[in-house]
Amino acid sequence: MEMRDIEIFLTLTEELHFGRTATRLYVSQARVSQAIKAQERRIGGPLFVRSSRSVRLTPLGERLARELRVGYDGIQRALAEAAATAGRVEGTLTIGVMGALGHELAPLVSRFTARHPGCRVDFREVHFSDPFTALRQGRTDAALLWLPVREPDLTVGPVVLTEGRVLAVGADHVLAGRAEAGLEDLGDHPVLALGPELPESWSAAMLPARTPLGRPVAPAGPLVTSFHEVLTHVAAGTGVCPLNAHVLRYYTHPGVRFVPMPDAPATEWALVRRTGAEPAPLRAFAGFVRELGPQTLTFP
Repeated sequence: MEMRDIEIFLTLTEELHFGRTATRLYVSQARVSQAIKAQERRIGGPLFVRSSRSVRLTPLGERLARELRVGYDGIQRALAEAAATAGRVEGTLTIGVMGALGHELAPLVSRFTARHPGCRVDFREVHFSDPFTALRQGRTDAALLWLPVREPDLTVGPVVLTEGRVLAVGADHVLAGRAEAGLEDLGDHPVLALGPELPESWSAAMLPARTPLGRPVAPAGPLVTSFHEVLTHVAAGTGVCPLNAHVLRYYTHPGVRFVPMPDAPATEWALVRRTGAEPAPLRAFAGFVRELGPQTLTFP
């Protein structure tokens, strides 16, 4: 089995979709299908169960994926380390990002790939309701997450971006006409809840349990799991929600106003990776970010 066919097989085990696998590897869907069929003929059994609606691994496919992944990752690691030793960095770096932050990273990525033309940076969307799973499962090499992140199996740093915050309120809300809102206002209005499954220290950085004067901040249901759910519930008057200021550049929504929060702490977005897992492109990118220092996002 050739390395490219192994890469196609392992990517399909992650995506479970022939089209997405083809897009991710920059090959045709027919090439993916041919590679899998050739592997199944060679092995003598089906690796995937296909239907018009889904693709899933057979037990044989699951076993092969486990065993091939160890060897494939070892080969990629050895190649990356050899390339780094030789003074060049090559490979693909996959970073999990939330919403439009991939666009904010684009100028930084362009400068990085100009310095390291053998590297490519891909983005994969993650949601605030599930910030760590893709990283822990190896579907991303790193994630750009707001601080603090205090997970024993994850390593944090460096800080890439910083920005201010706004408060999302309904168009008819009493705060909608104000020039600015403050953290103390969170004690006067129901606030959308991000969900109890998130680490408290992480969600509290965006949504504190108490105002600066010690008044409780009252979450209001239902729980929101995506940015668009936030906008929908804010527009409906269910509650207000602190957000990062880059929404001013990228988003409008009927019935929603974004009110600046100058007294809120700045959000620091840092690279987060699995402890002990730092492929050469990630090491190079992290070093490049440290060299430049955190980039401050500003919005009118």
